[in-house]
Amino acid sequence: MQRMQAAAAAAGDEARPGKGKILVVDDDRLVLATVAHGLARAGYEVIDADNGDDAILLAREHRPDLALLDIRMEGKSGFDVAAYLRERRVPFMFLSAFSDEATVAQVKALGALAYLVKPLDIGQIVPTVEAAFARLPAAAAATPEPAGSGAPALPDAVGVAVGVLMHRYSLPRAEALARLAAQAAAERRTLHEQAERVVEAVELLAAAAFNRPA
Repeated sequence: MQRMQAAAAAAGDEARPGKGKILVVDDDRLVLATVAHGLARAGYEVIDADNGDDAILLAREHRPDLALLDIRMEGKSGFDVAAYLRERRVPFMFLSAFSDEATVAQVKALGALAYLVKPLDIGQIVPTVEAAFARLPAAAAATPEPAGSGAPALPDAVGVAVGVLMHRYSLPRAEALARLAAQAAAERRTLHEQAERVVEAVELLAAAAFNRPA
């Protein structure tokens, strides 16, 4: 299944076309429809797909400004789609029900703009998308060329760290961000420095689990 819906068609007079083009990918069709409709109502042009193969075809055809990707899908995963988008310098973020250490480490390695842990409502997603669009030029400039060696730098570790805290402590996004900021202030670090510490800790746990004898 694949389709493209213009913001004006989805939301009537409330839509404000021209804010940007977003690819939404999720194999849960209810989630897909909810997110796509909410973003269309917020004024975005939405392209949606319920599998990774269609997502890559749509990305090649329509060249979105941003992609929101589920991770675990049949066929090509969200990570596969992200790798394709990264080669073409299309920014992306993940919407996933999973936040185990290995998943978070892969999210960081791919260079996602943000990592949101389900369940989410559209009221939480739209502000994150708005913030992502506000920093897209800087993020694109910071992303290394795909041909380079090693893992790319994460444009904004804060998004990943907030996703980890949301999952670990069952917090809404705003409270997770507030907790991260409080930790940073208590330890006299910047928000980004504290976020990097959280992500590094997760990566260490992932490495320990991977290297643990069977």
